[in-house]
Order: sequence, then structure tokens, then C-alpha cells
Amino acid sequence: MRAPAGRNLSTLAALVRSRLIRKPNTSVESFIAPSPEFEVGFGSELQHSLEHDLAGDFSLGDLVGEDEGTGQISALLCSKQDKGSGYEEVDQEEKRKSALEIPWIADLSHGNLSVKRKEVVRERKHKWIFKYSSNDRFNRLIKLCAHRLGATKTINVFSHLGRKTGVKEYNALIKVCIEKARATDDEYIAVNEMSKAFHLFKSMRDFGCPLEEQTYGPLLWYLIDMGLVQEFQLFSDVIKAENPRSASRLGYYEMLLWLRVDNEEMIRDICEFIIVDDRDSALRVSYLMALCESDKTMQLLDVVKNVDIIKLLSAECIVNIFRSLGRLQQQSVADDILLDLRTRDYDEDNISNFIVSYAVSIPNLAVEDIMAKVNNLHELLEVLLSSSSYEKLILHCCGLDQVGDALDIVEQMCDAGFNLSTDVLQFILQICEESFEYIWVHRIHSIICRYHLELNGEICRCLVHFCVRIKDFEGAYKIIGDIEEMNVKLTANMFNAIMAGYFREKNISAGLRVLKHMQGANVDPDSQTFSYLINNCETEEDIMKYCDEMKQSGIQPTKQVFMALVHSYAACGNLEKAKQVVLDPNIPVKILNEIKSVLVVNLVSHGQLSEALLVYEQIKKGGHKLEPKAITCLIEELTQHNGELDGLLLLLNEMSDLDYWVDGCFKVILYCARNNNLSSAILLLKQLKDTFENDEMVLEALFDGVFSAIVASEATHLQIGLDLLWAIKDELGLRPSRQCLDFLLSACANAGDLNNARLIWREYEIAGFPYNVLSYLRMYQTLLAAGDGRSASFILKKIPRDDAEVCAVIMACAETYSALNSVGEKKEQGKRKGRKSKT
Repeated sequence: MRAPAGRNLSTLAALVRSRLIRKPNTSVESFIAPSPEFEVGFGSELQHSLEHDLAGDFSLGDLVGEDEGTGQISALLCSKQDKGSGYEEVDQEEKRKSALEIPWIADLSHGNLSVKRKEVVRERKHKWIFKYSSNDRFNRLIKLCAHRLGATKTINVFSHLGRKTGVKEYNALIKVCIEKARATDDEYIAVNEMSKAFHLFKSMRDFGCPLEEQTYGPLLWYLIDMGLVQEFQLFSDVIKAENPRSASRLGYYEMLLWLRVDNEEMIRDICEFIIVDDRDSALRVSYLMALCESDKTMQLLDVVKNVDIIKLLSAECIVNIFRSLGRLQQQSVADDILLDLRTRDYDEDNISNFIVSYAVSIPNLAVEDIMAKVNNLHELLEVLLSSSSYEKLILHCCGLDQVGDALDIVEQMCDAGFNLSTDVLQFILQICEESFEYIWVHRIHSIICRYHLELNGEICRCLVHFCVRIKDFEGAYKIIGDIEEMNVKLTANMFNAIMAGYFREKNISAGLRVLKHMQGANVDPDSQTFSYLINNCETEEDIMKYCDEMKQSGIQPTKQVFMALVHSYAACGNLEKAKQVVLDPNIPVKILNEIKSVLVVNLVSHGQLSEALLVYEQIKKGGHKLEPKAITCLIEELTQHNGELDGLLLLLNEMSDLDYWVDGCFKVILYCARNNNLSSAILLLKQLKDTFENDEMVLEALFDGVFSAIVASEATHLQIGLDLLWAIKDELGLRPSRQCLDFLLSACANAGDLNNARLIWREYEIAGFPYNVLSYLRMYQTLLAAGDGRSASFILKKIPRDDAEVCAVIMACAETYSALNSVGEKKEQGKRKGRKSKT
């Protein structure tokens, strides 16, 4: 990884050394202290952010102790959760009471639910104080605290909450420091972040936390990427002092550093140490593993040829040797080592694994060539492919999205008497799903049945789901029947996949029949089943029926169920009941915002824009954000009703999902085009440029889409399309694509605007795009539309006539515009005769 643009590495190194330089008779860590900006005070903005991030996962009031000194932390972090707020500014208790009086659902929420929640809180308080439901949420909280408070006060917050700061917390904080250092071009900020990381190392030692590779590895990687040699050595000394067992592992990072800065002398000395000195085998292995990751072909071959790799390396390390030989395309050396291993009676399964590791590492080698090389080497060495070798080949094919080749190898593996693991089979299905190649389901199903492969619930669900995706519902039912014959337990997920497919096809009756099939197979419906059923109800009576069945089954309502209720009540025309759903006091706070977002979508789709905006304002006042899909719906509705541009831009800025943001950005740009607001359109185009500046293909496609939508809608948008073209060139410093010019030239042809067409025509030359058949046809059409027959004839001579469709377009243009011209001439002659008769 390269240093960020604009950073002077020598300056950075000098600054680091000046900050970290050792003093006589002073320990390294004693002089490193956090800078003044390392600590910041608590603020209302932090309190607001923490409350929103933490609300719903646990009660912070229960987490904070009552000891003296914790009052400030408690006041800062205790979340005021509003579990049942309505969508209007009225008394919340009255709102809840009125909501409960409306029988929108028959006693759906169990009376003991709140009791259970209190029990859970008590259990949390007794068993653990600061536990997270997921690593993502934990890391987000760590980043928030570290950015706002600084590392030391973040640790203090954890201690006040009753949890001793451990390795996980320190690692997350160090990661934040490294991310900041990588992201900045300011040398002083980078130095400051490294100082913070070092201070965290010191704190870990003081608290008795071990300094393992998961902690120091990311920091050493950063120093290596920056090429900071003395700083690397400084940190390495500290790590060795704190953890002497890490000395051999640090050799791996040291070798990577010399490779990064291309220090040939040090690389040569280390290679000689690997070959000659046999005192520290662990250090020699670490050096060699780092060398395997480099492009130093001569040094690697010299070491490999002069070292007994069997005595020095384990089988896992020898695999890295063969991967390097494959990547460097050293076939003769690989062959020699394999023959040597075979003559020394090395384990045949391992040799097979080495062969495959070598073959799949060769760059740009087609699957069939890999298989040929693998088979040839196995025949040469008289060894058989092992089970792990087959699976490695299968995974390699999946990595190339070659599912067909992977299944060929699966069949070869099964014919050889090996059993395919469920993990590999599940990975094949995952690749099919990611690449939308559901059609492979029939062959996979056939292989499973023929070779009696072991299954699990997720594999079975995928098979059924794939059949549904290709609309083979009979095949899906057949798979369920085969699964049952294999004595695999049927689950609700399998039937849910079929039910969802029927409902997507709007085949409501077939979707409802799935429930009967579930009952016949003695499979109980789950919350997902009921969410599908409720979501597709056509009457309120059906909604109540399924809610009653769900209650009788003892199934607790989930987020999907509440969302389905909102949607189904709105679809039945009862928007009031749809609004009442979000007032259920038993909806967990952490999912309430998503349910309200569904309400916004349904209100907008039913023409209740003002009501939707009220819900949106309520969500904002609660410190939350609307879900991206709901924001997109609001933007689309507001653009159709000529809403205020400032409101549209505000909604767009609240979009957190990139795909939805791009979609919303398109809608607002088109809105600006319709209202001739060039400055805002250019601002949004600049945001698109800044977002995708590192991906020219995506950026070009986005700009093409904008021009296509603007100039294809109405002829009156031609001028703003031209203005945007000049803005792209002058203000954004970008070259317009051929597609942009094609769209504008088409708009000129539709408008019969010859002057602007000639300007666009010159832009092709300026941009370096040669004229092609399509550009000639568009210009020919424009000239005919403008009545310049002479120039049109000149352009016509440049258009090749070897394509029937091109000829058809030429004839259509000639007939259309000749007819229009003749009509125009007759009208003009009529006007002249009228004027003569009057005179």
C-alpha cells in the first residue's frame, strides 16, 4: 500500500523520531504521552450520538454504577427511550391509550412480554455489564467514543460502566488510531496517532493485558507501508520487551520491512542467516514466509535450493513455498522439489496438496490447464489426488465463478470415493446465489441424490430457494420430497421460500396452499411464515385471523410481522390502523425506526404525503434517520409535487446507503433540470464525481445516465443539458464521454437545433472521439430536420450502407423529413397566395 498522496515520508520519519526519541536512562514508554488534543471534554453532541447508538441494546441506567464519581457518566450515557411515541405532537400517554383501545390486532402482544424484558435486564446486570450483540456495533461504539473523547477517556468510560478494559477494547482503539493515520496527509496528525497507539501499548502493560500479534500487527503493517525503519525498530524493541515470545514472529514483519524499502543488503544477510544458521528455526521460518510473499525470485530460489525444507518447515509452510513457485512460474524448481519429496517417502496426501497449491497459483491459467497440470504431476509422481486437494480445486473454481467446472470436480471426487463436506457444498451454493446462477440447482440436486451427500438446513433451503428463483415450483416441491426421503428434518424456511416465490408472482392462492403443505408435512409455521401471510392479506378479517393463529402458536411478533401489518392495513385502505401499529408499546426501540419507515413508504404510496412528512419529522426529533428506501420514496413524491429543493437536498444528505443515494441523486438532478436550477445540478454532479473519482467506468456510466434522462425527456431540456456539458468540462475538469455527446446530439436532432448540433459535432473532435455510424446518422437527421439538405447529402456519403438497419434508418429519415418539408412548403405557398389575393 502506498503512502497517501502529499505525505513526505522523510519528514514524517523525522517527526516521529523527534517525538519518540529515547533519552539516556529513560524507558521508551516513559516519555510518550498523549498530546493535548488526545483528550477532549464530554459534550452534548456526544451524549446525543451515544444515546442513539446504544438505545435498544441495553439499559444504560442499569449499566452505570451508583458509586461516587459516576454521576456524570450516568447523566451522559443514560438513554431516554421513547418506546411508544406517536406520529403527532400530542400527549404520548393519551396516544398510547387511544391506540390500545383500537382493536387493530387481537391481543397480539403477550401480557408477560414486559416482565420478560425486565428479567432480561436483570440477567444482563447480574451476568455481564457491557456486552455487545455484534462486533459491528461494538466497533461502531468504539470509533464514536475514540473520535469524540480520546482513547484514555474512552477507557475511563468503560471502567465507570463496570467493565475492565480488555484486549478487545484496546485493539479496537489502536485500530482507530491507525485508520486516522492512514487517512490523513498531515504528517503531524499521523505522528500524533502513532503516539496515541504507543500510549495504548503502555496502558495495556499497566493493566496486565498481553501484547499479542492481533494488537501489534496492524501497527507494524502501517509502519511497513510507510517505510519507517527506525520507528519500526523502536516499536519492535518495546514489543519484545513486553512479550519475549514474539521475537520469532517479529522476524516476519522485519523481513517485510526490508522488502518494502528494498534494502538489498539486509535481505541478503537474512537469506544467508536462513541458509547457514540453524539455531533459531522459528525465526528462520518467519523470515522465509515473508520472503515467499515477495517478488525476489533469485533470493527465494537460492534459499529453497540450499535449505532442507522438510526439516525446517511444516506441511502448512511448505504450501506457501509452492504457492510462491507457482506465482513466480518456477516450474522446474517445483518439479525438482516434488520429486525430492517423493523419493524421501513424504506423505502422499501432502504432496498432492502441494501440487494443487502450485498449480492454482500460476497466473492467468485456465481451469482446464490447471487440471491438466495437476493430473500430469500426479501421474509423474505416482500419487493420487487427496480429498483436501479436490476441495481446494473446487474452491478455486468457485473463486473464478466457474461453477460448472467446480461441479465436474465434485463428481470426480465422489467417483474417487471421497465425500464432499457440507461446508464446500454450501460454498458452491453461495457462489451460485451471488452470481445469480440459480440454474445450476438441478445438477447440484442430481449430484446430491446420486452420491448421497450430507445435507444441512441451509443447503436444503438454498436448493428450494434456487428452484423458486427460476420459477420451478414443482421442482422445489420435489426437492422437499427428496429431502424428506433422506431423513433430513424439514423446516419452515424451506416452505417459506416457496410461499415467498408465489407471493412475488402475485399468485396468492398458490401461496396460501403452501401453508396446507406445511401442515401436511407436520412443519409448524414460524414468524416469517406469518409475516408473508399477513403482508399479502386482502381483507382485515384475514389479518386478524393470522394474528390469532400466530398468538395461539405462541409465536412472538417480529420486525417483519409489524412491517407486514403496516403494509397490509394500508393495502386494505385502513391507514389509521396502519398508523396505530407503530404505537404498540411492546415494539423494541431498536426496530421502531424501521417500522416507522415502512409506514412512511405506505403513506407516500397512498397519496398521504403530509402525513408521511409528519412521521419523518417525528423520527428526526427522536434523533434517528429514515431508512433509505423511505427517503427515496419521499424524494420521488416531492419531485413530482415540486417540493422545495432545500428539503430534497436535506433528504439526500441523510441517505446512508450508497445505491439508494445514487438513485436519489439522479431524481434530484432531474428535478433541477426540469426547474432550470443549473447550480444545484452541478453541485450534485460534483458529489458524484467526488464519490466515484477512483472508478472512472462507474463515474462515466453515472454521468451518461444523467444526460440520457435529461435530454430524452423533453426538447426543452436541451439547453440545461448543454449547460451541464460545459460545466463538466470547465468546472469539474472532466472530459465528456461519447455517450454524453451522443445523447445531446440526439436531442439536437429531435429539436431541429442545427447551431447547437454543430457545437456538439466539434466536441467529438475536441474529446478525441472519431465519428462513427451512429454519430453520422444523428447529424444526418439533425441536418434534415433543420432543412439543410445540402449538408445532409454530404454527411450521407460518409455513412456505410452495408448494414440493413442503417439503410432502414436513412430511408425513414428521408421520408419523414421530406414529407415535413413538403408540407411546410405548401403552407408557405398558401400564405404567399393569400397575401397576393389581398393585394
